[in-house]
Amino acid sequence: MEVKPGYKQTEVGVIPEEWEVKPLKRISPQQSVGLVINPSTYFDPAGVVPLLVGSNVSENAIDSTTSNRITKASNEMLSASRLATGDLVTVRVGEPGVTAVVPTELDGCNCASMMIVRKHPSFDSQWLCSMMNSHHGRQQVEHVQYGTAQKQFNISDAVNFRYPVPSLPEQRAIAEALGDVDALLGALDRLIAKKRDLKQAAMQQLLTGQTRLPGFEGEWEETTLGALATFLSGGTPSRSNEDYWTGDIPWISASTLRCFEIWRSDSNVTNEAVAAGSKMAPVGSSLLLVRGSALHNEILCGLVTQPVCFNQDVKALVPRSQVVPKFLTLFIRGTAEELLKLVSSAGNTAGVLDTKLLKAFAINLPPLPEQTAIADVLSDMDVELVELTRRRDKTRMIKQGMMQELLTGRTRLL
Repeated sequence: MEVKPGYKQTEVGVIPEEWEVKPLKRISPQQSVGLVINPSTYFDPAGVVPLLVGSNVSENAIDSTTSNRITKASNEMLSASRLATGDLVTVRVGEPGVTAVVPTELDGCNCASMMIVRKHPSFDSQWLCSMMNSHHGRQQVEHVQYGTAQKQFNISDAVNFRYPVPSLPEQRAIAEALGDVDALLGALDRLIAKKRDLKQAAMQQLLTGQTRLPGFEGEWEETTLGALATFLSGGTPSRSNEDYWTGDIPWISASTLRCFEIWRSDSNVTNEAVAAGSKMAPVGSSLLLVRGSALHNEILCGLVTQPVCFNQDVKALVPRSQVVPKFLTLFIRGTAEELLKLVSSAGNTAGVLDTKLLKAFAINLPPLPEQTAIADVLSDMDVELVELTRRRDKTRMIKQGMMQELLTGRTRLL
C-alpha cells in the first residue's frame, strides 16, 4: 500500500516520519503493580486515605467516593503502591486496559491490583492515557489477557506494548484537544444527572399532589391499581419452532423495559407464535416486570406505543377509562421505591412482584385533565433528557474519531 509523503509504514501502522514507535517501558522509566495481596487487610473505618481498585477507574476518570480507606500509617508503609498526581493507573482485573490519570485531589492515595505507570517529564500523562485507552492500546491488552470469569493481564506483557510516539509538544497539543472534549462530556454528564434529579423531584411532587399545576384544585380520588387497570399475563412461544421467531411483532422481555416508550425489540415473533404461547399488549397499556433479578434493584415499566407481545415475566396493565395511559405508567415508575418494598425472592436470583399486592397498591388519582397536564410536564422533561443523552453520545463518538485521527498522526495539530 502506497504511503503518502511525510509518513512511514511501521508495525503499529502508518505514522508521521518524525514519530517513533516505542514500547511502554521506553516511554515511561518506571512501571509497577499496586498492592497484590488482599487489600481488605488494610481497610480501616478510621482511615482517610482512599485505596483504589479497578472498579473505581473508568476511561480517564477516577471515582474514589466508594473506595475503602486505609490509615495514613498504612499508606506510609505501602509506599510502593502509593500514587502521585500525574501517575497512570490501568485496570488489570475485570475490565483490563482501562486507564486513568491520577488527579491532584488524589495525590498520595494508594491502589491495589492495578498497573502503575509513573509520570515523567519525558511524556505527557494525559496523552499516554488517551493512547492506552485507544483502540490500538486496548487491542494490545486483548491479545495477552487471560481468564474466563475475570479477564486480566500481566505487567510483564504490558511493558512491551508498542505505541506511536510524537514529540512532547505534539503530545501536549493532542492531550489538550482531547481534554477539551472530555470537559464537554463531563459537563453534559453533570447536566444530565441534574436534570434527572429535577425530574425525580418533579415526579415525587406532582404524582402525589404535593405540588399542583396552575389551574387545578380539588380533592383526588383514593383508589388502587387493580381498580384502574386490567392485568394481562404473557407467555413465551416455543423456542424449538424457529418459524415462530421470524415475524415482525416485537416480543418484549425485561431488557426492553428500560425505555419509557415500548415499541420495538431485538426479538420479533409471528402471529402464529402469539396464538401458540404469548399475548398481545394493546397500545396504551403499561408493561411491568413482575419476575426477574432486576427487581432486586429497580422497577421496570414502559408505555406500549405499538402493539407488542410479551413474556411471562411481564404483566400488561391495560388502563380503564378513568386513567390516562401515560399517567399510569409515570405513576408506576415514580413510585418505584414503594413498589420495591413489595418484591419477594424466588430462588437465588429472581425477585417477584405478586399480582394481588400490585392490584391492592394504593394510588391517589387526579381528574383526567390534571392527569394529562402532569403527564405532559413530565414527558417534556423526558424529551429534554433524551436529547441531552443523544448529544452526549454523539460527542463521545466524535471523540473516538478524534482519537483515531490525532493519536495516529493522520491529523496534525503542530
